[in-house]
Amino acid sequence: MWLTPGSFEEVSTVSAEKTRPVVDWSLAASTGAFLVRGGPAVPKEEAQLAVTELRELTVDAEAHVRELTGLGAGLPLLPGEVVDRPGWVRSAAAGLDALTAKALRTLPSNPLSPVLAGGAGVQTGVVLAFLASRVLGQYDPFGGGEGRLVLVAPNVVTAQRAMDVDGRDFRMWVCLHESTHRLQFTAVDWLRDYFADEVERLVSGLADDEDGITDLFGRLPEAFREAKRNKADGVLALGQLLRSPKQREVFDKLLALSTLLEGHADYVMDAVGPAVVPSVETIRARFTARREGGGLLDRVLRALLGIDAKIRQYAQGSAFTTRVVERVGMPGFNAVWTSPNTLPSRAEIADPDAWVRRVHG
Repeated sequence: MWLTPGSFEEVSTVSAEKTRPVVDWSLAASTGAFLVRGGPAVPKEEAQLAVTELRELTVDAEAHVRELTGLGAGLPLLPGEVVDRPGWVRSAAAGLDALTAKALRTLPSNPLSPVLAGGAGVQTGVVLAFLASRVLGQYDPFGGGEGRLVLVAPNVVTAQRAMDVDGRDFRMWVCLHESTHRLQFTAVDWLRDYFADEVERLVSGLADDEDGITDLFGRLPEAFREAKRNKADGVLALGQLLRSPKQREVFDKLLALSTLLEGHADYVMDAVGPAVVPSVETIRARFTARREGGGLLDRVLRALLGIDAKIRQYAQGSAFTTRVVERVGMPGFNAVWTSPNTLPSRAEIADPDAWVRRVHG
């Protein structure tokens, strides 16, 4: 049994409402928490050490991230929250509820509304249960009102044991990544609202189309089969399903932003250096090999959920960050955070020099 703080058990999920949303997030949370597999069996002392270090290391990690990036001076240094797998499911469901609350319309008032919302909630819960055994940590800018950083203790221990790397080094390495995400959203004061607005534009565009979301999901299986036949990216295949130019434009913006955020965090967690994480090179090599592994079923599920594409995002975004920092230094890279207009496009993610020419002349 994992000895995590009681706070994760109190994560708020969507409260009962008179109207029925498209997704019953409360049912998604309870379904995912029920289905998720338990963590590894570890001695009580090891579990306590992992939980304590993860909570404390987030403070040190963010201090190192600030020193490297130059972001966040004067902001409070706060510890993260440590949760188990059901705790992450509840947290993720609450965050998704908050993110999509404005965008997802309520279902028409008819006897089938609870059934449809409940079905979507169960399906979402199944996905969350699958992800809950793999996520190491997450910064949710919409969780808890002002954002919350959570670290999934059993998953961190499972990964560390599987890779046979130093426990404290690996925990610090994970904290560096998630603390970078927290700093991105707390130090860049416009980013949270910008992200929420773009998600609202995308989801509202689908919801405004007659049967738009239903039609989109109905076409997904064939799109993934076509992507597999052509050895294409499954996430890009999803983008091709969006019918209107405005929907595709928003999708491209969100994909570029996600790639930037993930790649920047991946760059930072390695660039902080061996003085902070002595075994960083070993951890990176073994972690990359682990990302690419997995059995047949696991690989199929990862492809369907877009996880393999997300792994490619890490590499693309990290390569963009590395090249820009080489060209104009970290202060020059930080121009990406000036405004939405200085964020790189998808084309510029693939061609960092083009972004440097546009922003720095």
